[in-house]
Amino acid sequence: MTQPKKERTLAEPFRIKMVEPLKVTTEAYREEILKKTGYNPFLIRSDDVFIDLLTDSGTSAMSDHQWAGMMIGDESYAGAHSWEHFEAVVKELSGMPYILPTHQGRAAERILYGILGGKDKVFISNTHFDTTRANIEFTGAQAFDILPPEAYDPELDLPFKGDIDTAQLHKLLKEYGASRIGAVIMTVTNNSAGGQPVSMGNMKEVRSICDEHGVLLVIDGCRVAENSYFIKHREKGYENKTYKEIAQELLRLGDAFMMSAKKDALVNMGGILAVKNEDLARQCTNLLIISEGFATYGGLTGRDMEAIAIGLQEVFDADYLHYRIRSTAYLGEHLRNKGIPVVWPIGGHAVYIDSKKLYPHIPVEQYPGQMLVCDLYQKGGIRCVEVGSVMFGKYDEQGKLIPAKNELVRLAIPRRVYTQSHIDFVIDVFDDILEMREQKTGLKITYEPPFLRHFTAKFEKI
Repeated sequence: MTQPKKERTLAEPFRIKMVEPLKVTTEAYREEILKKTGYNPFLIRSDDVFIDLLTDSGTSAMSDHQWAGMMIGDESYAGAHSWEHFEAVVKELSGMPYILPTHQGRAAERILYGILGGKDKVFISNTHFDTTRANIEFTGAQAFDILPPEAYDPELDLPFKGDIDTAQLHKLLKEYGASRIGAVIMTVTNNSAGGQPVSMGNMKEVRSICDEHGVLLVIDGCRVAENSYFIKHREKGYENKTYKEIAQELLRLGDAFMMSAKKDALVNMGGILAVKNEDLARQCTNLLIISEGFATYGGLTGRDMEAIAIGLQEVFDADYLHYRIRSTAYLGEHLRNKGIPVVWPIGGHAVYIDSKKLYPHIPVEQYPGQMLVCDLYQKGGIRCVEVGSVMFGKYDEQGKLIPAKNELVRLAIPRRVYTQSHIDFVIDVFDDILEMREQKTGLKITYEPPFLRHFTAKFEKI
């Protein structure tokens, strides 16, 4: 009987040219840091973090070609050749004629949803990301998430758990009517739902439903390359297409495309807003000029635009994408083998841990996810983020918490930054988490702002 072929040891498809020293601290030191920052890792100085998995946004390492491109950045106020390079690359990728650069993704959200939103408007998504929801709700509009019911089961093994529930979509569009729908938003990959991918079949069905009801389809494609990887390897009919060809097909289904370039464009700052409709593009351009900058730089330097244009081509490299997806899966698979409850299957950019199952004795009102986030920092100097009732919980009229559907903790992997030994260190720290979990208590909030409270809220131990 032949044995299955063993997968080769994962090796980074790049060499290191420059290093940045990391500070090694003691557990007692980190406990004091947690007390001083109100048990909120967003408020911890980066110098006091050993491995930073808070986000994959803007934390990538740029390539030698990107750094070289920055040296030839054209800083002319209007009509710079760096703008022309940026515009050409984004047009080729998205198939959309009107391209607006922004300083980051949430600026593109603020511009577009500031125009499409309003107090009577409704936005429907597979899952709104935190800044997306905040920008929509800031206009007075409502934001609905409609994942299929099975997608809320963290252990269920499905290839495309990021899809939208098309039956619910039909129902909501009929209920509210086209005049009240600001847009349908598809986030690829679906970050807040465990970094899960969206299938091309689901995207095409959503496009058809939007056409039937006469509503806009917006694609948040900040991780479109990673989503394309999953389509190629999991969806029939895409085996022989390149990752870039898949991304182009997907983005052409939208009426608008926005992107935080800080993810799959492999840069530290930047955003993109692309639209098909000329009138909408004019409205967006007017807001862009008021709040970001002139239409051909929009809050970015010429060198930023050069780096984005190069990054949007590098990200579709087959060796890079294989390494990116497999290195994330390596972390998730090893944690699962230890008995850590992870969202399965592993997504593209992050591993999500079900903190409610890991800490079943901590009630949701005491934020088990935030407790796990603090424990990982205390035990290993690892910084990550809660994606549960701190981030998405709301209050009813009596001030009682309406919890999120899942209490997750996200370990987001920066691109081309950490080596395999760093990931092995993270895996080892979870031995300490398992050993001490039954002794843990929860947290209570002592301060919170009205929007995006997870960024600046403060806690104390119960």
